[in-house]
Amino acid sequence: MRSDDIPLHDIKPLVEIHDYTPYYLAAAAAVVLFFLLLVLYLVIRRYREERRENARRASLKALEAVNLDDAKDAAYAITRLGRRFAADSPQLQEAFMNLEQRLEPYKFRKRVPPIDEETRAYFRIYLGMIDV
Repeated sequence: MRSDDIPLHDIKPLVEIHDYTPYYLAAAAAVVLFFLLLVLYLVIRRYREERRENARRASLKALEAVNLDDAKDAAYAITRLGRRFAADSPQLQEAFMNLEQRLEPYKFRKRVPPIDEETRAYFRIYLGMIDV
């Protein structure tokens, strides 16, 4: 008698076991990749916000350093630099529009008079309203 012919009564046949290891590995890799991308996104976002804040601070310093004695250059500089802050709030936008209207006579001319005190006061008010 051969061993293949002997009936086995108490031993069950081999059962195929599904191996889920590749699926677990892929899921773990996806979770790790998700968290890495999330961290990368947050780092890039913080870097951009910091750069934007630094640019705003630099613009505010440049705006504060505008020489009002040179009326024509001051009018252009205030308009260019002040526009960055005008969209912060409706009040700032309105103040900037008023300031821009007051600066209009100091632009587009060969010779301009010195900036009057009322316009300087509007400029100081606008500077005081800016929040960086």
